[in-house]
Amino acid sequence: MTDQTTTNIAVLGVGQMGLVCANMLAGSDPGLGGQRKAVSVRAWGHDPDEVGALAQTHTSMRLAHFELDETVRVTLDLEEALFESQIVVVAVPTQHIREVIGRVRDFVPSSAGFVSVAKGIEIDTLLRPTQIIADVLDDDPDQAARPLGCLSGPTIATELAACLPATMVASTDPATDDGSFARAIQRLFNTSWLRVYTNEDLLGVELAGATKNVIAIAAGILDGLQAGSNAKSALLARGLAEIARLGVAMGASRETFFGVAGVGDLATTCFSPEGRNRSCGEALGKGEPLDEYLKRTPFVVEGVATSKAVVALAKKFRVEMPITQAVHSVLFDRVDPLDAITNLMSRELKSEQVG
Repeated sequence: MTDQTTTNIAVLGVGQMGLVCANMLAGSDPGLGGQRKAVSVRAWGHDPDEVGALAQTHTSMRLAHFELDETVRVTLDLEEALFESQIVVVAVPTQHIREVIGRVRDFVPSSAGFVSVAKGIEIDTLLRPTQIIADVLDDDPDQAARPLGCLSGPTIATELAACLPATMVASTDPATDDGSFARAIQRLFNTSWLRVYTNEDLLGVELAGATKNVIAIAAGILDGLQAGSNAKSALLARGLAEIARLGVAMGASRETFFGVAGVGDLATTCFSPEGRNRSCGEALGKGEPLDEYLKRTPFVVEGVATSKAVVALAKKFRVEMPITQAVHSVLFDRVDPLDAITNLMSRELKSEQVG
């Protein structure tokens, strides 16, 4: 039994982000002399073999040199994972959130808040992760609104696992939170090596995290084509401009896209050799077919599905997003990556517009 001051946290998903989140919450802080937070963490996974191995060895093939904190309980049982939970961390790929949340509806306490660390947009509905969660839970309107939020930012999981310096942004829906839930997330995840900021622009933070994956695929394509640093830096600048354009058209704050959750996350994803979306793009740039790459990679490449959703959003809000359109054409229209770059470079000359 946990102490009354202990926060019960359920982490849904034992992929890379789920694992590092569990450790950030439950693990000892090496920068504070091994100090621990007053939390009880249960991590849920859907694969019996993976969950069994993780429970026995506290290690995972998904993260080299990673060791799950011994206090984290790993389970296949959703009811056990969610028992008396006060915060639920959703660490499953965006396109699977609806199915997973549908399974937890009967077990999650009505007062539990949800925090998403997914970065994507649902293809069929064009909803962001927190919107999907709210849509599936469909809570009683007569009850107090359930707090919903997200954590985002430049967060390569292998670096988080190694406790390398990093920053994140905690954002919550103002309609369901007066700021207290955002501050609670901030306190729970903040460590001596991870600094967590708060940001009231939930739409902008989630949109930035999703759209940057599409631009990262384009950055990887440039790497595969050996196009050089000049091209890649220009891509980041113009990619950020079109991301911000879409965000402002949808009602987000322009400033969000020039902060940690925007350009910070974009730069990391585009330059890190371990970025999943950049790596996918690099393979495409070298000539590997998309379906073959997706078959051989053990990771979900969120930007592939998200590119479909972003193209649909751009059409809906009448926003010009040429880089996103080019990535989509390479992924789904079998346009040669070199031809896609050539088409971008031959667009009509105009003055620079940022956002």
